[in-house]
This record gives sequence, structure tokens and C-alpha cells, in this order.
Amino acid sequence: MKKLSILFLGVLFVINASCVFGQRENRTRGNLVEKRIRVGDLLRTFYVYAPKTLQRNKKHPLVFVFHGGGGTAPRMGRFTKFDALARKEKFFVVYPQGIGKNWNDGRETNKTKAHRENVDDISFVRSMIDSLTKEYRIDEKRIFSTGPSNGGIFSHYIGANISDKFAAIAPVIGGIADPFYKRFNPKNPVSVFIIQGTADKLVPYNGGYIARNRGKVISTDKAIELWTNHNKTDKKPVRGNLPDTNKRDGCTVDTFLWKDGKNRTAVKLYKLNGGGHTWAGGINFFPRMIVGNVCRDFDAAEVIWEFFKNHPKQ
Repeated sequence: MKKLSILFLGVLFVINASCVFGQRENRTRGNLVEKRIRVGDLLRTFYVYAPKTLQRNKKHPLVFVFHGGGGTAPRMGRFTKFDALARKEKFFVVYPQGIGKNWNDGRETNKTKAHRENVDDISFVRSMIDSLTKEYRIDEKRIFSTGPSNGGIFSHYIGANISDKFAAIAPVIGGIADPFYKRFNPKNPVSVFIIQGTADKLVPYNGGYIARNRGKVISTDKAIELWTNHNKTDKKPVRGNLPDTNKRDGCTVDTFLWKDGKNRTAVKLYKLNGGGHTWAGGINFFPRMIVGNVCRDFDAAEVIWEFFKNHPKQ
């Protein structure tokens, strides 16, 4: 009976999320500063983490971390471990909140308020950048975006639509939206680091419908092709793999790096063989039977930040 109850709760979660990877509500704000900004007719909310380790007379990078479908912004710091990493590496983090807990990421679906009402999340992101660069000492050549699931799909969407501002993006378990890919035409090159599991049943590695027909994404290979062609990288990647340090996680990692793109950009892929709809090195919030394996061979936040550090805007 207990197993059936857990399964039922998991199914409800899938039904209610536009792209399943929400986090539980948590009213504790900790060191986060809550901010609001009006974008059109909407009053939007986001949370800023500015570590005390930052030097006042120096500009620092800014990392946007977008929650998954059904998620909330305040939980993302602990979940992804970006707060701790920001203290150590000295950068700002911003956790925005989506309308109806989702992002309008280029998919066609009426399952979420953000998509149904065609919420202008691109203007929201631009407004946040304008506000943050006025208030904080931010290095405008080092503005980055990442996030899981809906937040990963949205990171692709941001990279393509705001390539003048973002130096690099790192979509996690989230592909390029279909039909948006048909309009894919960034103005500037953007470095891209994709982390995707081959056993992800909710955002499939080979493309297709997302979590009970919540729109579609193209395949990971097609997304790589779009970005490598746009950035004019090397045609053949440098291939490798990570040490399988955890033999029990059901996951191994193949790595691919397309180098020498325009303006020193690169495209990178961590292909998580057996990996599910999860944040590598993180906590599995839902039953394994629903979201799959959590890869334990690396920490997603750490490798993403290392990629960001090496790819500022030229």
C-alpha cells in the first residue's frame, strides 16, 4: 500500500508539471534577497544570492538558475548547490520565479499558464539583467544561464534569443523546443554545455513529446548540430569519458567537446548513459521508477561552473 501511495503521488506530479522537475515549497529565504520588477502587466519575482565573499571593488560573474516545471525559485540554491559554489568561487546567483511555476520556452502546449498566456519571459530576463547590472557590480561579459528540465529548455531559448547578453548556457535534462527550433537564429555565438540522460523518459534524449504531451523537444544530437553550426566549431568532437566512480548508480558518462568556435566558443555534451530526469550529484526527490537514475560520477554544478569560467563573452 505504501508503494502504491508513493507511485500515486509521483503520477500526480507528472500530470501537474509542464516539464517535470519541480521542487517542494520552502518558505525559508536564508541569504536570498527577494526582488520584484514589473514587466508589462505582470509583477515578476526573483531572488538574488550575493555572497559575502564578493570583493566590493571588483566585478563578478552572474549565473541565472531557472527552476524546472512546477518548481519554485528559493529551493534551487540548495538543490543545485549553487549557493555554496558561489561563496567559494565568488559570483552572483539569481533564481527567478516563473508564472504558474513554468517558463514559456518555445514549446506549443496549453498545459501551463506560461505557455497558454504566452508570457513574455524573454523580456523578464532582459529586465532582470538591466536591474541587476545597475544595482550590483556585475561583469557583463560573464552572464550565464542554467537549469533543469523546463529550466534547461528555457536556457536554450534564452541562449538563442538573448545571445547579445549571455556568454554561455548549460541546459540540464532539457532540449531545444519544437517548433521553436525552426526559428533558431541567434545573433551572436554562445558557448553551450548540455547534460542529458539517455534513459530520461520525461524529456527524451532522442526528442519527442514531454511528460504526457506537454509539447515537444528535438533530439539532443539535433540540438548539438544547431549550436555547432551556429558557433562554427570544429566538425568532429574531442571524445572521452568520466571515471565510473559510482558503480551502483546505473550511469556512465561519455563526453564530447566541439572546440574552436567563433569568438572562442565551444559546445560540450555530457551523455549520461542510463541517466534519468535528474540533477547529477543531487538528491532524487521522486521515486526512481518515475524519474530514473541519478548519476553520481560528477557534480553538475561544479562542472557547469568550470565550463562557464572558461567561456566568457569575447
